[in-house]
Amino acid sequence: QVQLVESGGGLVQPGGSLRLSCAASGSISSIWSMGWYRQAPGKQRELVATITRDGSTNYADSVKGRFTISRDNAKNTLYLHMNSLKPEDTAVYYCNTKTLLSDATLQGYWGQGTQVTVSS
Repeated sequence: QVQLVESGGGLVQPGGSLRLSCAASGSISSIWSMGWYRQAPGKQRELVATITRDGSTNYADSVKGRFTISRDNAKNTLYLHMNSLKPEDTAVYYCNTKTLLSDATLQGYWGQGTQVTVSS
């Protein structure tokens, strides 16, 4: 199993920046990929960015060029650097990891979420 704890959310003005962190613990060696998702009021949870074990990244079109996903393997920590924030980025941001099981399937885990509010 993997445990995920997000931090770094808060209130920021439009155009500002935030860095979210996700600390992972548990069966770290089984992690196949990690990512950030978000859920805005009245909307379904959506993918923001993912990163695989080889470092390949994927971004939602809405954040491409503004957000950067990265990780520090030594600290078992995932980051989301958010720049040029817009009010529409307001959401609860969730850390997610997929672990590789013995039958080669993937098991997903979620953090508790951290609130990001972009408002003047």
